[in-house]
Amino acid sequence: MENRSQPELRIGLVGVGRHGSRYVHHLLHDLPGVSLAAICRKRVDERPPDSTISAYSDYRAMIADPLVQAIVVVTPPSLCREICLEAVRAGKPILIEKPLATTGMDARVMVDAAAEAGVLLMTAQTMRFDPAILLLKKQLEYIGRLQSATLVSHIETKPNLLTDAAQPVALGALLELGVHLLDLVRFLTGDEIIKVRCTMTPPPSTAPETKVTVQLRTSRDVTCALDIARVESERMGRAEWVGATGKVTVDWTHRTVTRTMGQGTPEQWTVEPYPTVLATLQAFVQAIHTGMPPPITGVDGCRAVEAADACYRSAKLGGVWVDLASPR
Repeated sequence: MENRSQPELRIGLVGVGRHGSRYVHHLLHDLPGVSLAAICRKRVDERPPDSTISAYSDYRAMIADPLVQAIVVVTPPSLCREICLEAVRAGKPILIEKPLATTGMDARVMVDAAAEAGVLLMTAQTMRFDPAILLLKKQLEYIGRLQSATLVSHIETKPNLLTDAAQPVALGALLELGVHLLDLVRFLTGDEIIKVRCTMTPPPSTAPETKVTVQLRTSRDVTCALDIARVESERMGRAEWVGATGKVTVDWTHRTVTRTMGQGTPEQWTVEPYPTVLATLQAFVQAIHTGMPPPITGVDGCRAVEAADACYRSAKLGGVWVDLASPR
C-alpha cells in the first residue's frame, strides 16, 4: 500500500524576539510533521530551546543549511527584503511577518523575485485568521452591497515607541498596526484600494506616528474610515460594515460579531479564540505540501504596504487624496 504520509518539514526561523517566541512555541509543540530545525538571532550564545536546534547569528548561513527546507521571518521589516531575496536564491519557501517590507518598492522587488524563481512567498497578515474576522466575512454576505466601513485599532503604547535622535526610528503605528486594517479592507471586500487620504500625529519624518486617520475608497466604491493609534488606555479593535440591507459590527478584542438587518433585532455571536500565529503556520505548511498558492500571498502583503506608502505620501502633502497605482 502506498505511504501517503508527508515527510517531516524542517523550518528555520529568523528572529526570536517577543513575537518570534510565539512562532517557536507553535513550531515546537503544535505542528505535527514539522520541526524547528534552526534559529537565527543576534545573541547566538543563548541556548536554543532544544538541543537538536541549530543556532546561527547570520541568516545567510542558516538559509544555506541543507537541513533547513523552509524559512520563517519574524524580524524588523527593514531586514525582510534581503532575507527574502536570500531565501529565493536558495529556492526555499518563505513566510514573512507583516509588514512585508517598509516600502512598496522593496515589497515589489521581493514579490517579483519570488515569482520569477517559482518560490512560495506568504505574508503573515495574521488577522485574516482571527475567528471574529472570519465570522464577520461570512456575515457580510447577508447585508447586501457593501457601502461603507469604519475600522478602529488602538493598542497600548510601547515603552520604546518614541525614540530620540541617537536611536533608530521605531516603526510607526501605520505600518505596525494599520497595515492589518489596510489588508482587511482588501480581504473583506475583495476589492483593491484605489485612493487614500491620511493625516498623522506626529507628522511624517519627524517621529514615529502614534495616531493615524485614513479615508479610502475601493475599486467598487466602498468608502472606509480607519482610526489607528497607540494609546495609554485600554486597547480597542472593532469595525462596522454597512451594506444596502443591514450592517455588521465586530469587536475582535472581545470576540463578538453582531448583525442587524434593517430595523430588525440585532443577532450577536461570541467566538472562541484561536491562536492566529498557529493558523498562519498551518496555512504555510499546507501550501508547501500541496503546491498551491498560500491564502495570503506576497502580492497581498505588497498591496498593503503600497497602500501604506500612499498614506504616507498623503500625510506629507497635508492630507490630500492620493491615487494608488493599478495592480500589475
